[in-house]
Parts: sequence; C-alpha cells; structure tokens
Amino acid sequence: MLSIYNTLTRGKEPFHSLQPKTVRMYVCGVTVYDYCHIGHARSALVFDVIRRYLEFSGYQVEFVKNFTDVDDKIIKRANERGVSCDAITAEYIEAYYQDMGKLGIRRATNEPKATEHMTEIIELVSTLIQKGFAYQVAGDVYFQVEKYLAYGRLSKRKLEDLQAGARVDVDDRKRHPMDFALWKSSKPGEPSWESPWGPGRPGWHIECSAMSMRYLGETFDIHGGGMDLIFPHHENEIAQSCGATGKEFARYWIHNGFVQVNQEKMSKSLGNFFTIREIFKKSEWPDDITGEMLRYFLLATQYRGPLDFSDHAIREAKQALDGFYDLFQRLDEDDSRSTGDNVLGESVRRVFEQFNQAMDDDINTPMALAAFQKLRSEANKLVEQGLSTSVRRQARAAFRELGSVMGLFQLEKWQFNPIFKKNVFGEVGPGGVTIGLMEIATVESILTNTEVQLKVDERNEARKQKDFKRADEIRQFLSAHGIVIEDKPDGTSRWKR
Repeated sequence: MLSIYNTLTRGKEPFHSLQPKTVRMYVCGVTVYDYCHIGHARSALVFDVIRRYLEFSGYQVEFVKNFTDVDDKIIKRANERGVSCDAITAEYIEAYYQDMGKLGIRRATNEPKATEHMTEIIELVSTLIQKGFAYQVAGDVYFQVEKYLAYGRLSKRKLEDLQAGARVDVDDRKRHPMDFALWKSSKPGEPSWESPWGPGRPGWHIECSAMSMRYLGETFDIHGGGMDLIFPHHENEIAQSCGATGKEFARYWIHNGFVQVNQEKMSKSLGNFFTIREIFKKSEWPDDITGEMLRYFLLATQYRGPLDFSDHAIREAKQALDGFYDLFQRLDEDDSRSTGDNVLGESVRRVFEQFNQAMDDDINTPMALAAFQKLRSEANKLVEQGLSTSVRRQARAAFRELGSVMGLFQLEKWQFNPIFKKNVFGEVGPGGVTIGLMEIATVESILTNTEVQLKVDERNEARKQKDFKRADEIRQFLSAHGIVIEDKPDGTSRWKR
C-alpha cells in the first residue's frame, strides 16, 4: 500500500483517497513573469511522477496545476518592458510549456489562470467577510489570522512567535501583523477587476483556494508544492479555505525539497542560478538527450531531501543512462541460446515487486532506480551466457513499462557521445585546466558512427586473417577516441562509446 509523508502530520501515512480509485490533486504552479529554473523543474517532475505512479496503480487522477498570472512581479516586469501584463504572462506560459515539454512533464487535467477565476475569488472573499474571518479597510480586504484558531498547524509555528515575512505586507491598518491580503485595491497603471470593495485584484493566497475548490471541491486528496510554500502560502490557504467551508481543505500535504548548486543555495547574486532553457541551450550538451538526463538526475534523490545540482551529478546521470541504453541495444539483438532464460525471467518478475515497494514507500525513486540498476547488472551477465530473443524482449518491455512511470527508458535510439566539451559549471582544476569528462582535444576529434563502424569492420577482417597486431592497433586507436570494443562469441565485435 502506498504511504505518503504528510507535512501536516509530519509522518508517513497510508494513502486512502476520498473516492475509490480516484485521486484529486492540486499543485501550486508558477508565477509567470520569468523563465523557469531548475527548482521549478524539480517540483514539476516530482508531481508528474506521483501522478504517473498513481495512474500506474490504477487510480484516475484529477490533477490541477495553476498559473499565477496577476502579481506584483508580473506588473513590475510589464512596466519595465512597456507592455501589458497579458503580454508578459502569455510569453512565459508558452516558455513554461516548451521547457516542461523537453523534460517530458505531462500537462495537468486542468491548468487554470487566476485572471479567469475572478468570480470564484470574489465569492470566496465575500464568504470570509460574512463569516467574520475577514475585514475591509478602504478598498482592501484582509484575513484576520487570530480568528482561525488553528493557524500555524501546517508550518508548526505559533502565531505569537511569527513576524511579517515574505509576501505578507506590513501595514499599520492591519489588526494583526500577520493578517494577509485577500483583495488589494487598484493602483494607477495596475490591472484591476470590479468587486464589492471597489476595483482591485486578488491576493496571492486566495487565488489557489478559489481555483482548487472550483475544480476539486471543498475537500480533496493531495495538495503539493515546494517546501518554500509551506509558510506563508499553504498555511494561509488552509486558514482561509477551512474558515470559509468549515471543512478540512486537503488531506495530504506533499512538499519537495530545495535545489542547491555545487552545495550552495541557488542565487542570481552568486552566479549559480540556472534556468531550464539555459541548461538545455548549453552547447556542451546534446539537446535530444538532455531531457531524460535531467529527469534521471532529479529522480536520483528522494523528493523530500535537498538536491545538489552539479557538473559531477549530471555526468553520473549521463553515464548511468549510457549503461542502460547499452544494455537495451544488446537486448535488441537476436540469439538462439537460452542458457540464462530462467534466471532473467525471475529477475524481471522480481523487479516489478521491488519497484512497487520502492514507490509505495513515499515515492522512493532512488530505491526504484536501484532496482533498475540491479536488473541491468544481472541482464548484462546473462546476455553473455545466452538469452533467447523472447526473454530479451521481455526484459526490455519491463524496463519500458516501469520506466514510463518515471519518464525514463522510452527512446529507441541513444547517443553515447560525451556530453561536455568543457565543464558546464566552470569548475577549474590544478594549473587552470578545466575539469571535464575528457580532454577537449579528445572530445573535438569524436569519430562518427560510420567512421567507427568502418574501423570495427577493418578490425574484424584483421582478426579473420589472424593479423592480431593490426587488430590491436585498431582497438587502441578506437580506445583513444572513447570507443570500447566487445568481442562476441561468434567472432564479430560490437562497440559503444
């Protein structure tokens, strides 16, 4: 049975959906004023995999992920460029879809925009005023945190200890410093909508409550996002939603951990801030494999833990995928032998059990990858002993089926070329030499597949003629170019980079 770590209770809990075989899940999306960074990629991937595993387990998933398309940062960016807020949000929503598409992130069932749900937002604010949880000051409306007695139960903070923080405006008109805006009166040059309190726009927190309840109901199964959203955003969502309905809002709260770069907090001021498209556009990385490479890297750490984004970690992910796709090439070959069939068949059966155990344990993707790695190691040994074509296909199908849950192992072709001409993150070794996967001179002299195959054919002919000196020379030449030769029992050779 699936167990999930619930931030609300600070412990793992067996997952039970409100409706049999249906899961309703809401995840806070991005504020569309800039390109997405690697932290956004991690959050999107975490909930993409959670959704995929729930579906793999037989659930129908109603997945809602919003766009915040009215916000101070959006207004500032629009003013800087001298364009409308709509132009800014349209540009970055399209960029979001492009970036997430390269990562293989599936679109949610519904992806609402705040500006398209003003009716629901205004109705929710009105309800909170009527029930005594909110008050009006001129054209602004604030939620009165002292009225919600359970305030702080998600973040485990006491109200008396809290100070006004990020995205909570300090305003002498508030009854308590932590009261937060539900509705903001309009200022010159800002977008606004008509309301009972005058023209204005919604606060950040009320948008998610209104949209989630619009599509998933007053109580739903899972609410998710990054750990940075626990307070104040998700804490405020709970207060205003429960205050308005008198019901529990979300039953399970799931939060992914932060991303660091080379063991430092990601920050523009430190020069280690990378957007997804900057990573994809690195000339050192082939575009057609970077998406799966990044997925593997992101999934190699359990979603709740901190993740260190580094050159070394990316290389490791690439090398691991090289190993898997090398095996898949071998499994695609035909063989009349069947010496290892029974052993591999049992290993394939066992990997399904291990995969389910790992994913049921709070979506433990590193453990799931370890199960794949163990099967890869076993299959590589048994291929040498001999496997029938049918068992080879069975093993490849297992990798493909289970890998689809994680968005891995779906490609028919894989490029084994090195991924760096230079170190991506600028690490410098002794003597000022850039540390990379291999020397620049070696990388720049990469042989094409056709050139490699011609050399392999020449070597096969030399071996056939018993010219072993020439065969060794060709092997050494190819090795210097990063090509590994494997001699097969039938006298022919196969190669890989």
